[in-house]
Amino acid sequence: MTSTDLTLNRGVTPELVHVRGESQFVDVGDVELHVVTAGPADGEPVVLLHGFPEFWYAWHDYVGPLADAGYRVVVPDQRGYHLSEKPTSVADYHPDELAGDVLGLMDALDLSDAHLVGHDWGAFVAWWVGLHTPERVRTLSVANAPHPAAFRRALRHDWEQRFRSLYVVLFQLPKVPETLSKMGGYRMLCDGMRRSSQPGTFNAADFDCYRQAWAQPGAYRSMLDWYRAIVRLNPRPNREQVDVPTLVLWGAKDAFLTRSLALQSVEYCEESHLVVLDEATHWIHHEEPVRVRRELTDHFRMGST
Repeated sequence: MTSTDLTLNRGVTPELVHVRGESQFVDVGDVELHVVTAGPADGEPVVLLHGFPEFWYAWHDYVGPLADAGYRVVVPDQRGYHLSEKPTSVADYHPDELAGDVLGLMDALDLSDAHLVGHDWGAFVAWWVGLHTPERVRTLSVANAPHPAAFRRALRHDWEQRFRSLYVVLFQLPKVPETLSKMGGYRMLCDGMRRSSQPGTFNAADFDCYRQAWAQPGAYRSMLDWYRAIVRLNPRPNREQVDVPTLVLWGAKDAFLTRSLALQSVEYCEESHLVVLDEATHWIHHEEPVRVRRELTDHFRMGST
């Protein structure tokens, strides 16, 4: 796959990157989401939520194997990302709206509940869904994203975490981060992903896909609005205790989040399992796909018994 191939296509579809899945656009209520689906219609549903600055492609190594294992796999571009609809108000990116998209997607696909998996911002949304509508979540799996209450506590008391989160301040500036991001064909963003991951985690083809997603009209502004909403709107979940079976996966060499956040997060879970991979970074799902898939499917099976 080359940059020219991507230029000739509107977005990154499963067939373009040789993933066995189908693209569709689903009306989830307030917005329309681009969604990749795979696997048997009667399989246990698994919803995979990507983080920043990715899109459905973040889970491309998982779609086929999970479908082959008999799961019905559902992977949306979350609102504002890639081919999904991009509201223009910061308030449209409140966690209640983002969680509502997940529930709306499940309703549209006639899924009463699902195994919910998220990384980074996708995990934040997964936490939010698990806290507010546990009846819709068979199991919860989060990778390198802390429980909202644990993160709030860390920002109050942990100077190291405050320092690691300083980039969020830059994202609050109007238009400046959008302008800087486009320089050199999103060079800063690509370099940041390379520096914060293990060598070889992302290749040229991966970055071709990401550049295509970031260049969609309004996409990068919308992606940053997630950060602007969390700062300006200061949302808090209605409760802190997580009742559903929860798997916390953590790359110990995360450049953005301290390892202690993983330990603090499981304190809020009634039934939890913590897996820390000492050599993995924030991009644990890319660096250790075989191990992560095994942990996920083991967790799914335990939650289905």
